[in-house]
Amino acid sequence: MILPIQNLQRSLFTKLTLLVGMTLLASMLIWAYFNINYHKNRITEDIMASTNRLTNTIRLGAHYAMMLNSRDDITQIISNIGKQKGIAHIRIYNKEGQIKFSNMPAEVNTITNIKAEACDICHRTDPPLVDLSLEQRTRFFHAPEGHRLLGIISPICNEPSCSTDACHVHPADKSILGALDVVISLEKTDLEIFRYQKGILWLSIFLFLMTSALIFLFMLRFVNRPIKKLIDGTRNIGAGNYDYPIEVNQTDEMGLLAKAIFDMGTEIARKQAELNRQRDEYQNLFELVPCLITIQDSSYRLIRYNGEFLERFQAKQGDYCYQAYMGKNVRCDNCPVERTFSDGKPHYGEESRKNDDGTITYWMARTSPMKNDSGDIVAVMEVCLDITRRKQLEDSLERSEKKYHAIFNNIPNPVFVLDVENLEILDCNESVETVYGYSSEEIIRKPFLDLFQESEKSQYESRLRSSTVLNKVQQTHKNGRTVFVDIWLSPSEYPGRKVLLVATSDITQRLEAEQQFIQASKMATLGEMATGVAHELNQPLSVIKTASSFLIKKASRQEPVADDIRINMLQKIDSNVDRATRIILHMRQFARKSEACLERININDILEKAFEIFSQQLKVRAIEVIWEIDRNLPLVMGDPGRLEQVFINLLLNARDAIEDRWNGKNIDHPDKRITLTTRLTHRHVRVDITDTGTGISKAVQEKIFEPFFTTKEVGKGTGLGLSISYGIIKECGGTITLQSEEGNGATFTILFPIQENANGTCHFAGG
Repeated sequence: MILPIQNLQRSLFTKLTLLVGMTLLASMLIWAYFNINYHKNRITEDIMASTNRLTNTIRLGAHYAMMLNSRDDITQIISNIGKQKGIAHIRIYNKEGQIKFSNMPAEVNTITNIKAEACDICHRTDPPLVDLSLEQRTRFFHAPEGHRLLGIISPICNEPSCSTDACHVHPADKSILGALDVVISLEKTDLEIFRYQKGILWLSIFLFLMTSALIFLFMLRFVNRPIKKLIDGTRNIGAGNYDYPIEVNQTDEMGLLAKAIFDMGTEIARKQAELNRQRDEYQNLFELVPCLITIQDSSYRLIRYNGEFLERFQAKQGDYCYQAYMGKNVRCDNCPVERTFSDGKPHYGEESRKNDDGTITYWMARTSPMKNDSGDIVAVMEVCLDITRRKQLEDSLERSEKKYHAIFNNIPNPVFVLDVENLEILDCNESVETVYGYSSEEIIRKPFLDLFQESEKSQYESRLRSSTVLNKVQQTHKNGRTVFVDIWLSPSEYPGRKVLLVATSDITQRLEAEQQFIQASKMATLGEMATGVAHELNQPLSVIKTASSFLIKKASRQEPVADDIRINMLQKIDSNVDRATRIILHMRQFARKSEACLERININDILEKAFEIFSQQLKVRAIEVIWEIDRNLPLVMGDPGRLEQVFINLLLNARDAIEDRWNGKNIDHPDKRITLTTRLTHRHVRVDITDTGTGISKAVQEKIFEPFFTTKEVGKGTGLGLSISYGIIKECGGTITLQSEEGNGATFTILFPIQENANGTCHFAGG
């Protein structure tokens, strides 16, 4: 019995019902109280007003009889009016309180106490009151039968007509002659009021009960039952049944609350599933992580550990960590677990253990404190990572660094490490001193550009960052002499920064040898052209000899010579001397060992100049030269002297191939010809030198540009001509290729890139 009462006391439904019921009851009682009061006051006011009107009616009805002092008429009037239902008494008092007229004859001439109820209204003061309001003149009292009576007393005033009339004895100074007292019964009125009060009360009770019932049913249907379902659903969610349906089919706040609780359950289910997944995941991580994980108490006993630790050490809970890890009976020195217990901070440490097989195992340990809700350290987690392999790699790396440092220093070519931003030398090997004369202490931290000639520093500053190979670069030795090198550049990483790895190769001696080969090739070419050059010089000498002999003969005979003939002879001598001089000068220039340089040239001019020194040899051998020249070619970059040597070599080879085909016979044959072609193709100037000689086989074509390779007989060729020509063309930025079929002649094609923006000359390695 006590439990249901306690449940009712804790019930929101009960509290709401009682609160709403008490509020409604109080509201209905207040409404009934004020309604009844209002009705009673309204009825009382109406009765008072009607009684006052009755009083005035009686007073006015008896006024005439009073003026005539007709007592019988006054008595009759009062008696007739007093017979009406509801009128209890009608009395007229004189000033002494004597009843002079009454609807009850027995009361006439009786004396009433002046302080009695009716008279006391005016006589409560001395002198008595004269002017009173209706409320002051009205009194309520009870009849002997028990019902209420209402009495209104009205003063009868002394009028001028009364005081002056001869029949009256009332002096003029008397203002009040008496009083008219009318008393009516309120029995019927009280009955009506009682019935009205009873009806109002029953109506209030009915409205209270109906409204309470409706509120009860409403709260039962829309509050109590949904709340029970919400409580039931919430309990199920709390018990883990997150998808429990809450059937509150309402669109109001209860429905929204039910939906919110269901959504909350769904979200809790999702979060719980995620937590379970994370728990399982972390548990798996704890067990499967390739580290040794232990949790130790303040006595260094193992509380928990993962599978990796168990597999490695076969430990059990309660063992001391130093027993499991090290096989010791005492705590390790500088223990990170002890330090974490001491200051509550993570700590690192490295441990090692000698295994039974003699090998050493290394661990890196990290500890973290585990605290309770009060912030006290209750355990320490230690994570150990096996770094044996890393230690072995470190040792191996150290040995490798020493090895490669030795290799770096013993590389025969200089190697520099440059800062990619400012090209400052960060490191170099010992070969730098051999090539450049600087020790590593002298050159490190200096700009690499200091090794270049002053005029070329700006040019090479950008090329060093954008190129991978720089050929035949001039640099400066410590003693000031020029060193020619090839440079290889490669981006790399240096501790903490990007660098350029630069390797150089001293090619000074090689270039000197190349120059000697080129000069030797020139001399060989001049030797091969000796017969043709002699013939070239023989022709102007013959003309000079003929003209001079003619003039000597005429002079010895003292025969006159016509002026025009003499002038003509002298002009021929002069022109042929100039021709011979040009031939000799051309030969001297060709044979001179000059410094190689690139400049802007017209390729047609170089080709014609080479042919000029060689034309007579071709003419003697009846070899026709066909020119297919484009006179509007753009300029290219090249070395005029070396390119002339290339064209002469190619013309010599063409001549020899044609002679080999016809066995050296100087016969006039339409197929003995050399075609010289120049034209513009795309972004290149193309030169073709085509002959109708013996041609070159496929096997020979693969070796044709190799040094010392020749198809000529011993003593007729050095094998350097095409090899040197290939190098010269490459230095000019061009290419040379061969197209040939054995027995059908050969075509050498040279391509030069157009240099529209080139300016002036640019020296490169040589000299």
